[in-house]
Amino acid sequence: MSRTCERDVLHKGSKFDFERVCLHLEDGSTLEREIVRHPGAVVILPLLPDGRVAMIRNLRVAVDDWLLELPAGTIDRGEAPEICAARELIEETGWRADRLIPLGSFLTTPGLTDELMHAFLATDLTHVGERPEADERIQVTPVPLQTCFDMIDKAELIDAKSMLALLIALRRGLLPAGHA
Repeated sequence: MSRTCERDVLHKGSKFDFERVCLHLEDGSTLEREIVRHPGAVVILPLLPDGRVAMIRNLRVAVDDWLLELPAGTIDRGEAPEICAARELIEETGWRADRLIPLGSFLTTPGLTDELMHAFLATDLTHVGERPEADERIQVTPVPLQTCFDMIDKAELIDAKSMLALLIALRRGLLPAGHA
């Protein structure tokens, strides 16, 4: 589909920009949307040596609540997703991975943002101590793997990136046998 595009930055943020985008389509119609421009992010599924998942309780201001989720973070300018995943895992959980296995990438909310998230399975972990950013409110919460899937079934784990990373790893046969 041939089209021209106009962009107007409404707000330039520290990590994200907010734009008004106007698409002029070849049929003469126009689509106008407000979107969040995002540098990309990672989500990490860390399997602890005892088989549990190192999840976090994260205070999410947008929903005014604590959410149970996998560690995740925004990619810095010029940073490779694997480097970001290794950094965020240590920052948020205090665990360093000897192995980061790519699970794939996905658009988080394409009706709202261009954010592309890269998912990783982290194994062979060593505890090195967490290093949260000053504005983060995070509590590391180890959860048995089966419980993660039970929580998805009961709508108790509702963070999409966490659910998707768990389900991709399961689908690809990368999780220990006997779970879910």
